[in-house]
Amino acid sequence: MAAACYLGLDIGTSGVRGIVLDDAGQPRAQASVPMPAPLEQAGSISQDPEIWWQAVHAVCAELGRTGALRDLRALAVDGTSGTLLLTDAAGTPLAPALMYHDRSGQALAARIAAVAPPESGAHGATSPLARLVLLQAAHPAARHALHQADWIAGRLLGRFGTSDENNALKLGYDPVARRWPDWLDQLAVRRSLLPEVVPPGRPLGPLDPDVARALGLPATAQVIAGTTDGCASFLATGAEQVGEGVSALGSTLTIKLLSDRPVFAPEFGVYSHRLGERWLAGGASNSGGQALLRFFGTADIVRLTPALRPDQPTGFHWHPLPGIGERFPIADPALRFEPARPADDARFLQGLLEGIADVEAEAYARLQALGAPALRSLRSVGGGAANEAWTRIRAARLGVPMLPPCSTEAAHGAALLAMTPWPAGPT
Repeated sequence: MAAACYLGLDIGTSGVRGIVLDDAGQPRAQASVPMPAPLEQAGSISQDPEIWWQAVHAVCAELGRTGALRDLRALAVDGTSGTLLLTDAAGTPLAPALMYHDRSGQALAARIAAVAPPESGAHGATSPLARLVLLQAAHPAARHALHQADWIAGRLLGRFGTSDENNALKLGYDPVARRWPDWLDQLAVRRSLLPEVVPPGRPLGPLDPDVARALGLPATAQVIAGTTDGCASFLATGAEQVGEGVSALGSTLTIKLLSDRPVFAPEFGVYSHRLGERWLAGGASNSGGQALLRFFGTADIVRLTPALRPDQPTGFHWHPLPGIGERFPIADPALRFEPARPADDARFLQGLLEGIADVEAEAYARLQALGAPALRSLRSVGGGAANEAWTRIRAARLGVPMLPPCSTEAAHGAALLAMTPWPAGPT
């Protein structure tokens, strides 16, 4: 009998990526299809959901030509966190989807802040809840409010109205009580629009037969409740034990830590996604790659890296920032970084890298002080993860094993979710 395989679909902003894993969790095939950029006009950022669906078709067709989908047992979808659309009862979009970074509802942020508890994920200028309040007024006949991953899963199932606990977080869902909270009524949110929310990894049902035929997939394959792109990226790294962390070294420094309890600290921008009975706690610092690029171009960093001396600390104690203000691990909107620049560029670069490593260490310490477990190991993703000298600097600051990620692809994490639903209890 042929070995089963599992498909993860990552619905991004600029494309769809699919990865097929065998029953040992190893990649069997992968494909990606680009999509046109979201449309920015009249103060909104939107995208036609049909573009996503056609890209899913194209990815499945490409994977199908490899024969990798013949023994598909299950699939899961991740999408951009906060992208929202309204549909009719049949799942037909009533308007383009408003993207995760759309600010058309920012005028409602104060109304939300007045009724939502501080730890809610619904706050902010890009709140999907604010967009829902606007959309429901414009489309009184709407039947479903759905996120990007919800809508694709609904197309696969042939029925709509279900979301997962990670995507629903920023719409106001309470992941601790596992319910839509009563305070939503003060915003006149139509309860009939809100999806049923289930844990990521829960089986939702088999593929719709007609959809399976059109995509070239086995009709017996199960659709599994998905997650956000950020959570899928964490799963892809292979981190699965309480206390394991993942740092994303991109333009900013973003950290996630697997916890056995939720951590919410809105004053630091810290919140938690629920993964079964465990939690993914995290926050984002303004420090990171943009702080480096304030002083050095990418080519300069590459040129100077061989001259770094990771085992000989500079003695600087900096908090590098690209501009004014910090949010995490300290909250100081007036914080500035104006260092006295040493004459030696390599020493200056090393001091900056050490400073960001100190911010990273302080960030994990902050999570622990807020109730999360101590960091026990760390995996790194993003452009900065490839700098071996920086990894050595960070290892010395953090004092934990630095482990290689199994993958950095969100689609890989979605496939793992399809293969092994998240365990029910803490490890």
